[in-house]
Amino acid sequence: MYRRPLQSAVRNIIHTSKSRVTFGKALEQEACLARALIACRLLGATATSLSQTQCRTLHITSQLFNVKETPQAATEEEVGAFTKLIEAMGFTGPLKYNKWKIKIAALRMYTCCVERINYDEFFEKCSLPDTLNSWFLVAQLHVWMCLVRVRQEGREGKYMCRYIVHSMWEDVEQRSKIMGIDAIHRKESMRAMTETFYAAIFGYDEGILSDDGVLAAALWRNMFNRQCEDPRQLELMVEYVRKQMQFIDALDGEDLLLTGEVNWRPLVEENAQSILKVPTPTYNDAGL
Repeated sequence: MYRRPLQSAVRNIIHTSKSRVTFGKALEQEACLARALIACRLLGATATSLSQTQCRTLHITSQLFNVKETPQAATEEEVGAFTKLIEAMGFTGPLKYNKWKIKIAALRMYTCCVERINYDEFFEKCSLPDTLNSWFLVAQLHVWMCLVRVRQEGREGKYMCRYIVHSMWEDVEQRSKIMGIDAIHRKESMRAMTETFYAAIFGYDEGILSDDGVLAAALWRNMFNRQCEDPRQLELMVEYVRKQMQFIDALDGEDLLLTGEVNWRPLVEENAQSILKVPTPTYNDAGL
């Protein structure tokens, strides 16, 4: 009576143990298969990488051989990620030359725009009144020509441009104080001159890249303040800007960054098409 339940229980235990053993064997078999598949994949990837490496090596070798035979053009200055981050935050990264040398050279270049120009001759030839505004219009024309040349010298040139403009505004403010202009009118004049300066830069940039008609229009709007009735005056100034830019472009960039020395050609000369020989500036090891 009690044998059947006992027999059934024993059979269940035996069947469970067999199923566990079978399940364990199946797991072991699956694990072995998985290991085999992984090993095959690793072997295949290794063989593929070896074949690709060999092909790449041959390909690179031929390219290097070709590069050595043909000279490459000069590339632009590479700037690291840290320098880009610093400059994006408004700071200046490391430069090729010392920053104080560039600042001193920028001040000297602005001084050349002020002290080496015969402003009385410009006032006479262009029929401009002898005022602070007329002086500023002539000065900003020469400052713009210096900015165009210095901007070609990469990051150092852009850094120098910043201090040339800074020196100009400092000088304008000091001159207005010496002339006795009160603070309110001085502030209004500085705002108007700032707008005039940046508008003139855009106009002159367009004119120097275009024909003489566009440059004459920019000079008529900015320097003559739309009050020039003699076309010979515009012709004289267009000729002056063209020959002056040609003369400045011949200057050495490294010398400009270290010395800031600029010599100007005269406003009126017999043979304006001739290029004068550019004198080589001298400076010591400190760039002074």
